Amino acid sequence: MWLKICGVTRPELARQIAALGPDAIGLNFYSHSVRCVDRQSAEQIVRELPERVEPVGVFVNHSATEVIGIAASLGLRTVQLHGDEPVSVARTLTDAGLQIIRAFRVDESGLADVKQQLADYTTTGVPLRACLVDARVAGQYGGTGERAPWDLLRKEWPKDWPPLVLAGGLTAENVATAIEQVRPWGVDTASGVEASPGVQDLAVVASYITAARRAATRQSG
Repeated sequence: MWLKICGVTRPELARQIAALGPDAIGLNFYSHSVRCVDRQSAEQIVRELPERVEPVGVFVNHSATEVIGIAASLGLRTVQLHGDEPVSVARTLTDAGLQIIRAFRVDESGLADVKQQLADYTTTGVPLRACLVDARVAGQYGGTGERAPWDLLRKEWPKDWPPLVLAGGLTAENVATAIEQVRPWGVDTASGVEASPGVQDLAVVASYITAARRAATRQSG
């Protein structure tokens, strides 16, 4: 089970969160997000992380040039595209050696849009490390705390699609149930472990990670 804590903005918190055992920490570079991290803090956060915890850059409608520049300066290997980026941007990023997690916003209307976009990725030969599914909320690109449609994803996410990272409203109280019901490859949370936007509550993070790891162990067993 791949665990990512997203929206980390403080270097000292990043170090403490990393000690709790996530697989990745998300650095949000979307300027309109309450969790946007400045470049200097991002550099300090990356320096605080042990090798086993991967920094992932989260981008919303940035140009390929911007993403490549930030990734190169921070030493990022994986970027998450969380906006309306065309496949051509992903192609350029892949050509630059970056791995891509593609985010999709989904509601109960179904996965038709995801299917079409993934077909475009396949046609253009752009590999995806994973697909992150968040709740669709009008006018928002994520981080809303709203829950994605678990039943829909459990029943309709094809096994031959890229690995599923479940996001949207995950907390220490519900992440185990989410893992048991949806059986994703990974889980991602931001608001679900915060004391305030961009400031994580370490006790809650610890509870969240423990609950997720235990659920994953039960699932694999």
